[in-house]
Amino acid sequence: MNLKKRIIPCLDIKDGQTVKGVNFVDIRNAGDPVELAKRYVQEGADELVFLDITATIEGRKTFAELVRHISKEINIPFTVGGGISSVEDAKKLLDAGADKISVNSAAVRNPDLVKEISTEFGSQFLVVAIDAGVVDGQWKVFVKGGREATELNVLEWAKRVEELGAGEILLTSMQHDGTKAGFAIELTNQMTDLLTIPVIASGGAGAKEHFSAVFQQTRATGALAASVFHFGEIPIPELKSYLKNQKIEVR
Repeated sequence: MNLKKRIIPCLDIKDGQTVKGVNFVDIRNAGDPVELAKRYVQEGADELVFLDITATIEGRKTFAELVRHISKEINIPFTVGGGISSVEDAKKLLDAGADKISVNSAAVRNPDLVKEISTEFGSQFLVVAIDAGVVDGQWKVFVKGGREATELNVLEWAKRVEELGAGEILLTSMQHDGTKAGFAIELTNQMTDLLTIPVIASGGAGAKEHFSAVFQQTRATGALAASVFHFGEIPIPELKSYLKNQKIEVR
């Protein structure tokens, strides 16, 4: 699977604003999501991910209106997640302009949801997000915005959702999230070796070298980051130029 690598900014949305935390907590404001989305298109981002981070905890649905607004302003692929628990929820967001939808907690609660959505819309529309945390030395799947550990082994769960019809995995290491100390290379490597579908690495980007490391040392096809892009610490054109110099093919 020799796909060109993708650089993907992630917009975590809370109350209609983009926010960013460390290890999934200590949230701070990062600006208007529509303006940020437009900026990322201009800077050459390959895709965007928009996650309504409190939708599951608060038991409400992702803001379809905001999705509709963003989709009118941008022309690159756009994944939306947060609070999606049915085929109907997925349809609303795809109708609002999302190119792909992402499920996480709801898929853990009801694995058949993965099969239902991929059967209805095609696996290329479905990203399964996996929030991974270490419990007693083992990588476990977390739900509810990283607040609750499950018994599920991360790699076994990834394989299962691939078999159920997921088209892509968004793997976030909670241990690395917001630390800017680099991606979870070993875990990402194990997952990309195990699966045939694309894997996006997320959590820990803090320097251009972290992106080259995850692309050179694993078969991840995308790398996702938030704060380093939102606050201008790593300009996307600069990052892409750096990766090309490292002989890494980016889109």
